[in-house]
Amino acid sequence: MTRKIPLQSFGSLRVATPTCLPGQRIGVMGGTFNPPHDGHRIAAEAALKRLHLDQIWWLITPGNPLKSRDGLTPLDHRMKLVSPFARGPRMKITGFERELGTRYTAGTLAFLKRRYPAVRFVWIMGADNLATFDRWQHWREIAKTMPIAVVDRPGWRHAGLASPAAHALSRYRLPESEAASLADQKPPAWVLLTIRLSGLSSTALRGAAPALPG
Repeated sequence: MTRKIPLQSFGSLRVATPTCLPGQRIGVMGGTFNPPHDGHRIAAEAALKRLHLDQIWWLITPGNPLKSRDGLTPLDHRMKLVSPFARGPRMKITGFERELGTRYTAGTLAFLKRRYPAVRFVWIMGADNLATFDRWQHWREIAKTMPIAVVDRPGWRHAGLASPAAHALSRYRLPESEAASLADQKPPAWVLLTIRLSGLSSTALRGAAPALPG
């Protein structure tokens, strides 16, 4: 039986998102970005171009429910760190999940679709996320809510494509040559984007960085 996604705070006017217009094509790239790095920038710029998007929203999340919060720097600090990587007027930085009151992607995407029914959203995630997508809360509902662009990451293509979620959604996968039409597709629909890969990772960068002052 499909579980219903809770909607308790979805109409709240206090949840401020970037400005968008009906008919726009907007990619939502969520993550902790702890810290952001050039690989994130490459992924965002490739998605903007290849998916023919009007905007990319860098959605900085309060925390990943599947990961420890140890070493997670404050949300406002991470939003500032993203700024040098989110280049150009079509890149928007937002942390609205804090006001929305959810850390779960299913609730976030349901909120966006409810508030902006005429906007064509695309959820953007890495191939590493696809590898564990079946562990996400309401992952099947996520796939039914928005088209998904899976961005290749070093060492994760095989694991992502061999994952339970990729197998379950295999008949909805578009050829990469049709990536520009993804935002126009009725979900479920997804595509794997091959991009110039960066070996950088947030985990490695945290290990090399000095601790922040308390």
